[in-house]
Amino acid sequence: MEKSIDDLIEQLGSTDEFEREEALGELQIRSEEAFDSLVEALKNRNKNIRRYAAQVLGYIADEKAIEPLVGALEDNNKLVRREASTALTRIGEPAFQPLINLLKHENWRVRGAAAWALGSMKKPEAIGPLEELLNDESGFVKAGAKSAIDQIKQANNL
Repeated sequence: MEKSIDDLIEQLGSTDEFEREEALGELQIRSEEAFDSLVEALKNRNKNIRRYAAQVLGYIADEKAIEPLVGALEDNNKLVRREASTALTRIGEPAFQPLINLLKHENWRVRGAAAWALGSMKKPEAIGPLEELLNDESGFVKAGAKSAIDQIKQANNL
């Protein structure tokens, strides 16, 4: 019997790795049907559900997920923020400008996550905005900006 989308979302919070992997795979296969529920799951009280919902949205790579994933960069859990950042990177070009805009966000966690994601995108156009963060008050943001600039320069032989 096929599980409901809600059951699969709940299964993302399982401590059993095999159950979780089953849910991840099934949600990817049923991505069109599961999309809205995955976006809603980014607000779930269970951090693992939020984390893996972001991961699935990254695999789906639908532009409609950009805004909710940007919101997830403010999550209190660093693993959720990391998955949201990775998901935005997977979405690619459509997420580039929203990530650039986040470099000026008031929350250091969001600025840092955006910097790390931009490094993974390896677009030289990000270097200028990232350089502005090299004097940020947050060590995390500075480290993210420096790492991102280095990644971009290396990938583009700059």
